[in-house]
Amino acid sequence: MLLFFSILGIFLSVILLYFNARKNPTAIYLGLFFLLFSLYGFYQYVLLYSKSVTLVSLFLYNIAIVSSPLYLIGPMLYWYIRSVLTDNSRLKRKDVWHLMPMIIFFIAAIPHAFVPWHEKVEVARAVVEDPGFIVVYRATLLSKIFSPALEFLTRPIMVLGYTLWSSGLFVNYLIKKKVSLVLYKQQFMKKWLCLFLGFLLVLEVTHTLLIIKAFQIHFSEVFFTLNVFRILSITGLIGLLISPFFFPAILYGLPRLPETVLASDIEIVNPDKVPDNPQKKSNHFETEYLLSIHQKADICMKEVKPYLQPDFNLAHLSVHTQIPVHHLSYYFREEKKQHFNDYRNQWRIDHAKNLIRKGRANEFTLETIGLQSGFSSRNTFLATFKKVEGITPSTFASQMKN
Repeated sequence: MLLFFSILGIFLSVILLYFNARKNPTAIYLGLFFLLFSLYGFYQYVLLYSKSVTLVSLFLYNIAIVSSPLYLIGPMLYWYIRSVLTDNSRLKRKDVWHLMPMIIFFIAAIPHAFVPWHEKVEVARAVVEDPGFIVVYRATLLSKIFSPALEFLTRPIMVLGYTLWSSGLFVNYLIKKKVSLVLYKQQFMKKWLCLFLGFLLVLEVTHTLLIIKAFQIHFSEVFFTLNVFRILSITGLIGLLISPFFFPAILYGLPRLPETVLASDIEIVNPDKVPDNPQKKSNHFETEYLLSIHQKADICMKEVKPYLQPDFNLAHLSVHTQIPVHHLSYYFREEKKQHFNDYRNQWRIDHAKNLIRKGRANEFTLETIGLQSGFSSRNTFLATFKKVEGITPSTFASQMKN
């Protein structure tokens, strides 16, 4: 079962990273969280259940490479929750401190990677015959300072700590009623985060207690028998890995109204008074904000004419309008119901039509007019023009002459 859920988690992380990392950087943290979390599950499967001397040898003695990245599970969780709640996925300079446990463990585990292979096999056989051998096995240089139990507990305790920290951020977010600032069709994020953090908290608390209990009695009596802790732990794991499939739109992040918009609306936002009807105020916010996106995008296209650049894309529009990329993506997808490329091409076609109306078709070739309108090639211009207008540029130019 652990192997199955580890594979499921890796599959989920691939979906998150492959399809969403570019348009929503916040999804990178969530994808890496599930990837590292699943690798931790696979690591436990190899040591406790695989019964493969070769696999145990490889994992146990390459622990610096295999296990040290697992110390990033907690930071990835924290960065994801923080990015969602602040609508800002950028890391800060002080975030480098979150990497220190991984770096320390990696350095402490490096010498064990150079142990002769026959010694690795002997230890692996001992682990396969009795998984409880892990309790006394000293895997890194840190074992000379800390007990094996404490060293073994560092990862789950760290993840539990980050889970509590992240849950605190979310609770504080709800208490301050900032959830009323969420775009209307994104309020499912509240339910998703409640389930996500809830299942993770159940899993980490029970898993940590399982490990503590395993060091008090025989290892096998805890991990190879059915008990309350194991049932709760499995329930948390199943819920954690399956819940994203019921909330596919979590990949869009949690767009919020920029502070500049809120601060300018004195009558709507009063920091000293909680609105009587947050949902009604939220709907007003949504309408105003989406309207501002529409206005800023159209004004930018009309005055700056960035579409004349062949490489113009949604990221460039974000720079010009100072609107986050995933807000623009949400606007075109959910509100305007139009792909950004179609929106951009419409402006290019209108520009080309204006040039033809002014008689530029008598001075330049249609290919040149297409290039002057932002298209990268003659074929793209002709195909797009016919798709938008229903006729070819040459037909349109003839009509203008007549």
